Order: sequence, then C-alpha cells, then structure tokens
Amino acid sequence: MSAIRTIISLLSIIIPFAAISAQDVDDDAVDTTLVSPQQYDSIIDYLPESINDDISKLLDGWHVRHFSKAEDFCIDDETDPYFPDSVYKMRMKKMPFVVPMTYNATVRKCIDLYSGRRRSTIRYIMGMAYYFFPMIEQKLDANGLPDELKYLAVVESALNPVVQSHKGACGIWQFMLPTGKVYGLEINSLVDERYDPERATEAACKYFKEMYDLFDDWLLAIAAYNCGPGNVDKAIRRAGGKMDFWAIFPYLPKETRSYVPLFMAAAYVMTYHCDHNICPVRTDFSVTTDTIVVNRALHFDQIADILKMDKEAIRFYNPQYKREIVPGNIQPSILRLPLDKTRDFFENEASLYEHRLEELLANCTPVDPGNPENRKEKITHKVKSGETVYTIANLYGVTAQNLRRWNSLSGSRVAAGRNLRVYIDNGGLAYSAPKKTAAPTQQAATQNASAKNASTTQNVSATSASATSKPPQIADGKQKYVSYEVKQGETLYSIAKQYPGVSPQNIQDANGLATSKLRIGQILKIPQG
Repeated sequence: MSAIRTIISLLSIIIPFAAISAQDVDDDAVDTTLVSPQQYDSIIDYLPESINDDISKLLDGWHVRHFSKAEDFCIDDETDPYFPDSVYKMRMKKMPFVVPMTYNATVRKCIDLYSGRRRSTIRYIMGMAYYFFPMIEQKLDANGLPDELKYLAVVESALNPVVQSHKGACGIWQFMLPTGKVYGLEINSLVDERYDPERATEAACKYFKEMYDLFDDWLLAIAAYNCGPGNVDKAIRRAGGKMDFWAIFPYLPKETRSYVPLFMAAAYVMTYHCDHNICPVRTDFSVTTDTIVVNRALHFDQIADILKMDKEAIRFYNPQYKREIVPGNIQPSILRLPLDKTRDFFENEASLYEHRLEELLANCTPVDPGNPENRKEKITHKVKSGETVYTIANLYGVTAQNLRRWNSLSGSRVAAGRNLRVYIDNGGLAYSAPKKTAAPTQQAATQNASAKNASTTQNVSATSASATSKPPQIADGKQKYVSYEVKQGETLYSIAKQYPGVSPQNIQDANGLATSKLRIGQILKIPQG
C-alpha cells in the first residue's frame, strides 16, 4: 500500500467532471423504495454536462442531420415501464462484463435518469455508438482492457465528437489539455488530438491501464479516471485502507460518487434499452471509413470541392484539424474519409493538391523544424460574443491559466471586442501570414507576358530570367532552368506564380524537395520551356 501511495503522489492528473451526489450504500444493498419524478430535485445535486446540457445543444451538428427514424426491431415511445428491483438486479448479474456491475439505490437513481428524463439523449448516444463503438472496442481489445469501458465515453461526452466542457475538457474522452499532453496527444493551434477519437481512445487506454496497475480494482480505476489517483488514495486512507469502491464511497468527491454508478447505469440502459422502449436512431452518414496518409498541405475546401463533399462532413471525420488544414507538408498526416470517398481521393489526387492552391494555402509556410523557437508566435485574438477564457484557450492549444496570466484576467468571462495577447505553438505551420513580396514592375510584367507568347525556348528563358533578375540558365539534359533565390515570406506557390506555365509541383520536383519547406537564400531551379 505504501508503494502505491508513493506512485500515486507523483500523479497529479485530475479530470474535473460534474456528477450526481449519492448516499452511502452497501455493496449488495437493494433499496425497494421507488423514486418519483417529484423527488429528483432533492436527489440530484450534480449532473455531468453530457446529461445536463439541453438536448438541442447535443443535437446541433452535421451528423445529427443524417439521423432518421428509430430502428424497427423494438418499440419506441415515451413510456418507461416499471420493473421491481429484483428484475434490475437479475439483469445486471446477467451482463457478461469483467467490471463488477452492482445494483443498489444509487445505481437505480442513475438508471431512472437515463431511461426517464434523458431518453432522447440515449437515443442519440446509441445512434452515435454505431460509428464510435467499433473503433473503441478495437482499441480496448488491443490493450487487453474490458470491453465495457466504452460506456465511460457515454458518461463523459454522450459520444458528442466535438464537445467541450465549460472547464475546457475536450472530445469524447474529455481530456484536459495538460493531461492530454502527458498521455501523448498533440495539442497546439494547428492540431488538437483530444478531438481525434482514435488518438484520444489510445490515450484513455493508457490511463486505464496505469490506474488498474495502481489499484488492482476496476471500479477504483474508473473512479481515478474521474477525480485522479490522489483523491482515490485519500478516500482509501480515510476508509481505513479498504480497497473497495463502495467502502470508500462516502469519502470520494461528490462528482465521483455518481460517476461510477452512472457508468453502470449507462451499461445497463444501452444493454436493455428495448425493455425500456428506447430505440437507437438510424444513422444515414457513412460509418465505414478509411484513412489516407497525406504528405502535402491540403485544405478542407480543396477536398470538399473536388470530392463533392459537405465540408461539415470533412470536419466531422477529421475534428483534430483546427484550421481546416491537413499539415502533410510538416509531417505525414492522417485524413479520414468515407470509404467511397477514399477511392475518389486517389483518382483525383493530382487535381486535389492544385485546386485553389494559391488562394487557400499560399500563407501555409512551414517553419524550420530544426529550431523549436520558430514554432512560437505571438498573436492577437479579438474576443467574440459568447467566448470564454476556456474556449479561447482551447482554440489556440494553450491553458486557461496562461491566457489569464498573459492578459491579467480573473475568472472565465471576457468582454466581447477585447484584444487578447496569445503566445501560441503554431504546430510547425506559421499562423501569421508572411510578408507579401513586392509586386513585379510593369517592365517585368510586360516581359512575363512576352515570355508567355514566345515561340522558342530561348525567348522564354531569357524573358523569365529578366523578370526574376536571375539570368543564369542551367542546362540539365534537354531541360533548361533559371535559378531563383528564395526571399523572406515566399512559398513555392508565390514563386511559381511569377513563371507562366510553371506549377509549385514542377519546382518541387525539379529541385528534389521532399516537402514544400523553403529557406531564405535557398537557390531553386525553375524549369523553363
């Protein structure tokens, strides 16, 4: 026990979450007193945001527009049938789970909540489970973890893929920013993997394994996911060293006292939903997807235009890309698409990357990866109506604490219209637009026009050389080039624009560039003719 406490003392990870308070109960106690709807106000002190939020907020998303009627295999109405406690206890014992499923008064109250007032939420959750659960189950199985841990995501986020709590926890597993980084998630102003269901599930699996290794008890491990191992250890000590959830129940934070019962209730209701006249909605959006490794910068608008996709659908499948840019020019990046659209992607790959290139990606300038300081930028954020310290902090991948410190703020509210200083990690892709290069002179413009109409390679080469003030030509077999020195703020796109008939890819291929990154002073070969 002392060894466990030593390890726990090193772990200060706390994932705050609201929940329902509950009374002290024995492990096998069954309360035969029914809970009437009129008594809910006195029973429920805390609710998770996933339950407490108005259902209209939960249903505000692209994916919900692709829900249709309930499934046909069960009766769906607003009547929640009455069952005696003996039926609940029998059903829970029959559920084939590794994690112990207790039935008592506290769990009953949580079941009544899900099957009663939050029936619409459960219908939504079961609809989303068609998309999320197969992936979560695969990750849990790969890590040797109980399958039923997937129901924790129901309690955490109601399987809302873009949910953000009022305290800044994000994604289906509700990771706070520091905790997410501890468990290997990339979080900056460009990418936030807390919103990536696969990467966040992998991080959650690491947490589950660590907590189970510490406590050797699944209910204690689940409690630690909610309030942190330090609070669980404190409750164990106050309970005289008993390593049992229901024994330490009175000594846990209120939120955690109901977090575990809510998990059991979610597992029960989603297993026996038909018996409570609750049916899942049918999802019409594609739940079968595939991934593509992208090695060049790609904007969501390029994908939407060429693949004829709703951009909101692209956001739904790839919520981790905060600026709608897949940063393949920095490092290989994953793009997730419906299966039929992955085929379309490869068939149209060349046109995808060139489509609206200058318009959408001209300012996507990779920074020098060899110097981490280049990833740091100071920007100004003008506060919009409804934004808080937490929403702004998550927008740029910084902590609310730092945002307050940089701007001498207190509390979470900020007046709309105020300008805030934000020191961001740009993720390797400059956030601010680079300085514009000087417009070509009239003479240069005329020469470029002449070059476009010239009938010989010699004329094209001479004119382009004059336009760029880099006259030397380089011969490489039959291909001719002019040399060009890269200036501050220039990209392959802005350089190619100066040479009619030359694309950014032509320059990249001619110079054997693995990425589109350029250095000031770098000499490039520009293909001619």
